[in-house]
Amino acid sequence: MKNNLLVHINNPKDLRSLSKKQLPQVANELRDFIIDIVATKEGHLGASLGVVELTIALHYVFDTPNDLLIWDVGHQAYGHKILTERRAIFHTNRQLGGIAGFPNRKESIYDAFGTGHSSTSISAALGMAIASKIKGDLKKQHIAVIGDASIASGMAFEGLNHAGVTDANLLIILNDNAMGIDPSVGALKNYFTNVKAGKKVRKNNIIEALNFNYSGPIDGHNIEAVITELERLKSIKGPKFLHVITTKGKGLQKAEQDQVKYHAPGKFDKTTGELVPKSGEILPPKFQDVFGETIVELAKNNKKIVGITPAMPTGSSLKLMIDQLPERAFDVGIAEQHAVTLAAGMATQELIPFCNIYSTFLQRAYDQIIHDVALQNLPVIFCIDRAGIVGEDGATHHGVFDIAYLRCIPNIVIFAPLNEIELRNIMYTVQLGIDFPIAIRYPRGRGTIIDWKQPFSTLKIGKGECITEGKEIAILSIGTIGNTIIETQEELPKNKFAHYNMRFVKPLDTALLHKIFEKFDTIITIEDGTIKGGFGSAVIEFSTKTNYKNKTIKVLGIPDEFIEHGKVEELFENIGLSKKQLFQFLLKL
Repeated sequence: MKNNLLVHINNPKDLRSLSKKQLPQVANELRDFIIDIVATKEGHLGASLGVVELTIALHYVFDTPNDLLIWDVGHQAYGHKILTERRAIFHTNRQLGGIAGFPNRKESIYDAFGTGHSSTSISAALGMAIASKIKGDLKKQHIAVIGDASIASGMAFEGLNHAGVTDANLLIILNDNAMGIDPSVGALKNYFTNVKAGKKVRKNNIIEALNFNYSGPIDGHNIEAVITELERLKSIKGPKFLHVITTKGKGLQKAEQDQVKYHAPGKFDKTTGELVPKSGEILPPKFQDVFGETIVELAKNNKKIVGITPAMPTGSSLKLMIDQLPERAFDVGIAEQHAVTLAAGMATQELIPFCNIYSTFLQRAYDQIIHDVALQNLPVIFCIDRAGIVGEDGATHHGVFDIAYLRCIPNIVIFAPLNEIELRNIMYTVQLGIDFPIAIRYPRGRGTIIDWKQPFSTLKIGKGECITEGKEIAILSIGTIGNTIIETQEELPKNKFAHYNMRFVKPLDTALLHKIFEKFDTIITIEDGTIKGGFGSAVIEFSTKTNYKNKTIKVLGIPDEFIEHGKVEELFENIGLSKKQLFQFLLKL
């Protein structure tokens, strides 16, 4: 029986003390270690399994952390973390107080650049390479590992375009597994597929045309071949590009067979790969499924409806429309800017575009929202998934800024449903015809209503509602966090608190606000977005503009700091928004 090698590897220096013949054993042990932990602790599985050999080869050949290694997005960095002084604490991955699920500069000197969003690695590595040259450090290596889905993004092209006219000591490694979270799409994906198939594209090689020294494609699971090629590339000057072929989920049969599901599968049997079955209890739907099923229902009756998502068909549930109405539903790849302006172009031609983008990723298309949609007042419907705190993915993925960054844009309407029925009804309302852009924000996870497929009804734009009458204090909520107030009120003294579901951040229901301010001296706003510039700020602005004096307005929401990773309930507890804390806060009032 072979001695376990991984237990003796605490850092890359330990790895480099081994012989090349021992590295396949390390790869097997590293893969087993990742499977063993993620099976019970959960996390991103398939991406890290696919780059085990590449990870070992990179740390074996290069002098990390002196040489700088960047993992694009970072889904695939688990092996990297385990080999760089975090094996003993890897079981805390994505847990409150534990290590992050993505590379994080605050966490380790081996994490050269913080990632979480895609397609940033080439620009960052090029910036580092230029800095090294300016400082006279000509021996330092700079490596960016990027996937075939991420490299199709506009920012990656911008980085390639610049790097190709420099003499920077930069190595870009294309981890080509034909997958992002969902299968990769687009012409560039087809190009790389042809390269892998050995078709004659080398004369017109895109990468070589951009002045890169191109090599590959090579088998990314042949650790000896990868090491040999990396050692050769170390001595070549200027920008270099290595094309590596890998299999997402490598080493776990179920993960190889269903690469979408096993991107982040939840808990599973580490031996068989079978997912741990969910309870048989009937649960409310996920908000993404309410969107997905509703858009299909609406689109079958309204031929003008189209759906767009940037590389999140499964996560947004637009895949339901892609499967049933493929000619009117579009996965455009990791291209948020393109997705927004594509929707704008469609809107000029009287189509009704539902553009579904996660809140954190919509940040990447801010100029397009302003310049291409709002400035022209085009009726694009933004369905903003994963709004609010998302949990274990942490600071790069929380969708807490969208209210603030959208509220300052003229023409745009911002709506946050209290529940599944309101989401369904606003989607129905806007497809009947609007002459403005609208943002509909809703959270990750499940709603509160099992019987949510009620007959459609229209909602009045800019109108809120009173849920509970009260005499002393008014609570104004926006979005699904209002359900916490509803639950909390059941335990509070009767008739003290009035609760208003405002629904719209912009335009505010000013008629309702006037009634509230005339009746109450103490007003509380609550939201799951940042308090800086958010819904509470809008209410304070109303109070100032309308000259209501001697009013106490308390704003509850996400504080002015980046929230780290942990379970949603734990994070709400940390920032004072749990049901228990809200109850205590209201009781004191």
